[in-house]
Amino acid sequence: MLGAAAAVVAAGAGIGAYVFADGDSEAAADSKPLIRTGPPTSAETRAAAERFLSAWEKGDTARAAAATDDAPAAGTALSALAKDAHFSELKLTPGTRKGATVPFHVTSKVTYEKTSKPFAYDSKLSVVRDKKTGKVSVDWAPSVVHPDLRDGDRLVTGEAGDPPVKALDRDGGELSVKKYASLGTVVDGLREKYGKKAGGTAGIELRVVRKDSGKKSATTARTQDGNALPDKTLLTLSEGTPGTVRTTLSPSLQAEAEKQVASREKASVVVVRPSTGEILAVANSSPGFNTAFQGSLAPGSTMKIITSSMLLEKNLAGVDKKHPCPKYFTYGHWKFQNDDKFQIKNGTFKASFAASCNTAFISQAPELEDNSLTLQAQQVFGLGMNNWSIGVSSFDGAVPVQSQAQMGASLIGQGGVRMNPLNMASVAATVKSGTFHQPYLVSPDFDHRTLAKASRTMSAKTVGDLRELMHYTAVAGTAVKPMSGLGADMGAKTGSAEVDGQKKPNGWFTAWRGDLAAAAVVQQGGHGGDSAGPVVREMLLAGD
Repeated sequence: MLGAAAAVVAAGAGIGAYVFADGDSEAAADSKPLIRTGPPTSAETRAAAERFLSAWEKGDTARAAAATDDAPAAGTALSALAKDAHFSELKLTPGTRKGATVPFHVTSKVTYEKTSKPFAYDSKLSVVRDKKTGKVSVDWAPSVVHPDLRDGDRLVTGEAGDPPVKALDRDGGELSVKKYASLGTVVDGLREKYGKKAGGTAGIELRVVRKDSGKKSATTARTQDGNALPDKTLLTLSEGTPGTVRTTLSPSLQAEAEKQVASREKASVVVVRPSTGEILAVANSSPGFNTAFQGSLAPGSTMKIITSSMLLEKNLAGVDKKHPCPKYFTYGHWKFQNDDKFQIKNGTFKASFAASCNTAFISQAPELEDNSLTLQAQQVFGLGMNNWSIGVSSFDGAVPVQSQAQMGASLIGQGGVRMNPLNMASVAATVKSGTFHQPYLVSPDFDHRTLAKASRTMSAKTVGDLRELMHYTAVAGTAVKPMSGLGADMGAKTGSAEVDGQKKPNGWFTAWRGDLAAAAVVQQGGHGGDSAGPVVREMLLAGD
């Protein structure tokens, strides 16, 4: 029988070889399998999503991972759901496909020791085609598992890394996220910094643990702008005992700040007290990221406050002295111009500041050292030193040393200069108070931390000149409309920052009135006086 089988195999091999030889052997040798190209079809998208979701729901992580374009990463992440996040009874329900994207709803049970709670959320996946093989698979990303996950993040259920905190306003009222939508990231940040110091005890939670280099309390996940994100609680299985942290926030100003950003897209605002540095309000239209504290945006012409202080100190400008404001000025092979190509003939520096003349500032670039603006921002305004300690994570601004055209651009808040509303509110506050007071959300007395200090102060004359420039801008310049009727003790500066790829610039506005200073940015808002100006106006009025 064995011999007969061998004979059959041999015969089959002979027939196969004969048929191949009888055909066009040259064409057969040159032919290659066709590789399908183009975006996945609707049928392919549904099939790929079904393969992935079905295997994941059944707990077959290897098969689910194989249905993605990065099986090792997907396998690790999916396996961790049972091991680290303690998910069970998983059910995945696909929604209506849109192109190559399929949304789906997740229901599950999270169990830790003897405590269980249901957990549900929405996510989505996208399907892609491999250019080399034509194979269609799920485009793997951590956000497929949960939309809050980024590269290196994990879902973990267990004893919370930090005890919860009860955040209070300056009057002792609770700062709940339900009441103040913008404060979610602030409360998370307070918990991360003060949870163990405030006297609370940890509960049991499902949370997003951010990627970190060796620390248990992860803090180094980053946004696209490079800003840090704290861990995030997704589900509380058992409550811990919260500690109490009192902040400097004013309940009335915080309520007004929430109201102002809620009616606008991509708006952020901060209010500080110039005499102390206390932060009285902070709010963002997009509560998922605290742009007001951690944003890194070109501040546009609001930067001219810092530039003016430098020019005044170096005697390169005087409030009532004649100062050039031509249509164009070329520096470092770049041709700079003013908005609508305006010019001021035989005007003063005060007139150029109030009209926000770009060339009036860039024309002084040849007289400056490359590091002049950087030193001014650091030494006088406390910016760009990476040493602020406000009570939660913040970005302290950046004014890098640049040369040629980039240095010229930095004088008007473009180039490599980066700020946020907290930074620019502090700039206005420094002009009002005459000296830099590092902004803070939690009193340094709470944890005996040291606040940042400026290495020097401006002369009384320079401070007076800056106040005059900002006041004149508020009564006769680009800030007239938002500052109308706010009295005599006030000053302001508008700004519009061009951003590559945006049709409209980011609108900026910073001002002081009495012992209040505020700054706002409305991304893609256009002119600062029209977009961010009304936000600041209402905050200054609310201070009454």
